[in-house]
Amino acid sequence: MFFAMKSRQMAPKGPNSSPWIVVGQAAAALAVGMGVGRFVYTPVLPLMIAQAHVSQQAAGLIATANYFGYLLGAIAGIIVPRLLQSTLTLRTSLVVLTVTLAGMPLTDNVTDWLLLRLVAGVASALIFIVAASSMFRRLHGYGSHLIGWGFGGVGAGIAASGFLVLLLGRVSNWNAAWFASAVLAAILSTLCWTLKTGPPVSTTTVTPTHPGPLLWFVLILISYSLEGVGYIVAGTFLVAAIDQSAPGLTGANAWTLVGLAALPSTAFWAWLAYRFRRATLLIAALVAQAIGIALPALFGGAAPALISAFLFGATFLGIATLALAIGSHLRFPRATALLTTGYSVGQILGPLIVTPFVSHGYREALLLGAAAVVAAAAAAGTLRMKAPDA
Repeated sequence: MFFAMKSRQMAPKGPNSSPWIVVGQAAAALAVGMGVGRFVYTPVLPLMIAQAHVSQQAAGLIATANYFGYLLGAIAGIIVPRLLQSTLTLRTSLVVLTVTLAGMPLTDNVTDWLLLRLVAGVASALIFIVAASSMFRRLHGYGSHLIGWGFGGVGAGIAASGFLVLLLGRVSNWNAAWFASAVLAAILSTLCWTLKTGPPVSTTTVTPTHPGPLLWFVLILISYSLEGVGYIVAGTFLVAAIDQSAPGLTGANAWTLVGLAALPSTAFWAWLAYRFRRATLLIAALVAQAIGIALPALFGGAAPALISAFLFGATFLGIATLALAIGSHLRFPRATALLTTGYSVGQILGPLIVTPFVSHGYREALLLGAAAVVAAAAAAGTLRMKAPDA
């Protein structure tokens, strides 16, 4: 399981069992499901506001529909565990997600956009959980840096889609940006079409009966859920806040930097996991992210904006993989799906909590998001004190 492996002992090899094939296929799946399917909306939204005259209220509703769909997908993984063991689930979700991306420019009706992003959220969640579970299971026994590079596919998808939208925004319109993202998703889907699935590590274990492990899992669930609140506040408003605090630096450029920073970040945190406890690293990543979220609210100018984008990109995937690894290490049934559900609930609550504060800017929203991440770090700190090997 990820980060639980402190040695570099390699698992036995068999036919077609090259770990780098697994890494590449899982990275492509995560690039589709998260990097493009979920996050391309962030750089496309300014084009939709300027060209399709989407209101701020409608933009928020469209984003919330995607978050709610993600929650539904995570819950489906809990209720029907077989979904997470099925190649059909992965392939169907890849097709559905690509179709929803292509469908966005075919309508100018907000209700249609809400439905498309809702369905896309469900597909994204299923792709993420299936791909993550497959890596945890199939790369067990290999160096944890491999899973780190696999999760780096999210950053690659963010960077690729952000750069694509940045280019098209200068020569075309929002419709072309959505069509191009669908083409990118289709290409990436072919690379992960043959990813093998199976029972994730956490579903093959017995529910812990000792109260200690249950408490430990509750602590990581609280921490990861609070991270969902703070992370989505930054993911929703960071680009707009950078546009305000650093007028010479476009939000699209900053978002591309987020993706580039995220690409190697999980491998970096995996490398650190050979030397430090997972909970210690989780605390460090959460504190760094909180600083990054707060920077644009406290300081103007390009330098704080760039540092903020870099810190956010360098930590959010590391936090996700560390939290999922701790859940897997605690051997709690369906830990990945449960933690993803808590994270999804946090993502829905985050915008609702801070929306009343954004009428005059994003300072209060970002500070509230940073406070939520600090609270997540506190919960992780309690876990570190309670769990001897987390």
